Amino acid sequence: MTTYPPPQQAFSLSTPVRLWEEGFALDPYRYYTALRAQGPVGWAELAPGVPAYVVTDRRAALDLLNDTDTFSHDPRPWESTVADDSPVLGMMRWRPNTLFADGTAHLRYRGSLIDTFERVEPHDLRARVHRAVRLLVRRIGPRGEADLVGEFARPLMALVFNSLFGLPDSHSARLDSALGKMMEGGAEAAQGEAEFGGYVLELIAAKSERRGDDLPSWLLDHPAGLTPEEVTWQVFLTLGAGHEPTANLVSNALSRILGNPLYYSTLTSGARPVMDAVVEVLHHETPLANYGIHYARRPVTFHGAWIRAAVPVVVSYGALAHAAEQDVTAGRHPKDASHLSWSAGPHACPVKQYTLLIATEAIERLTQWLPDLEPVLPRERLSWRPGPFHRSLTSLPVRFSPRSPDQPGDPS
Repeated sequence: MTTYPPPQQAFSLSTPVRLWEEGFALDPYRYYTALRAQGPVGWAELAPGVPAYVVTDRRAALDLLNDTDTFSHDPRPWESTVADDSPVLGMMRWRPNTLFADGTAHLRYRGSLIDTFERVEPHDLRARVHRAVRLLVRRIGPRGEADLVGEFARPLMALVFNSLFGLPDSHSARLDSALGKMMEGGAEAAQGEAEFGGYVLELIAAKSERRGDDLPSWLLDHPAGLTPEEVTWQVFLTLGAGHEPTANLVSNALSRILGNPLYYSTLTSGARPVMDAVVEVLHHETPLANYGIHYARRPVTFHGAWIRAAVPVVVSYGALAHAAEQDVTAGRHPKDASHLSWSAGPHACPVKQYTLLIATEAIERLTQWLPDLEPVLPRERLSWRPGPFHRSLTSLPVRFSPRSPDQPGDPS
């Protein structure tokens, strides 16, 4: 049942901003402008009949992300108010992992993840990325054309993360398909959630029987003593959070790079680091645009808005980025212009350095193999996947000089 804020709210309540409709994917900035016009906290729908407060102001976002006394990450009171077939449940349903936990449970889960990922050596992760890039470029190279979303960014993440989680390359397409359905929050979201859940359950069952040199095995043996169920949901979180946003980060960065030939030439010549392009995306086109979901523990007034309990309060990293870009365009330079794509406070991303390494190595390696990549379409004609949570290209078609496998001059 839809619950609306009380009439004394300062902004219009009759037409919540619909983040689920097709127009949002086409032009999210028009929607962010409408939300910001309502004040620091706007009113939206994440899916038909699923209302949410949306934080679009930086100061309000930081206050929310750091106020664990007022706000909780536990969605269970909200879950009882939505239909079982709601398309956003796959992304918002409670599970016993670090994302949906507070207090000591959160510290236990988070600590186990940090400890486990610290066992991944940077040189080893770099080698996994290089291997995946080599495999994919050898598939597409002879053709002289490719889709850098469907044939590079997304399968690359499936290859890299499956290797970290102890699964063979042959499972990559299954992982990519399930996560794509769940993330979009559309008609196939429940199917995607079920497929991804089954994927993870099979993985943990196999690692419970026989350990390997991989992340799930290390979690199962961690001193925190996580149960197999807890490990399952930690893996559900980290595998999903690693694959989808990182794939979007790579494809969004590539689209910006290739859309500006001068920019691209400075990167391929080594005059400018790829990290600049990745950070630019985090500032202006963050791949996880609307998430950081909280729930008020009790009704409260927050930055001029009346917040009811059991209604999602979403941090719009996309709206924050849009606001910052408008400030720069207008000649305003705030004292703190750092992005919040990694979130902030006790739930800030604990493994951002791994994401940055994967993204930058993938782009650097690709442009070494295929140095004359050229976009088929101008950037303004590219299409974007629907869904309230992400900023994700549907495809990124390119052409390049055909490259045969193992020809002289291949990167080592």
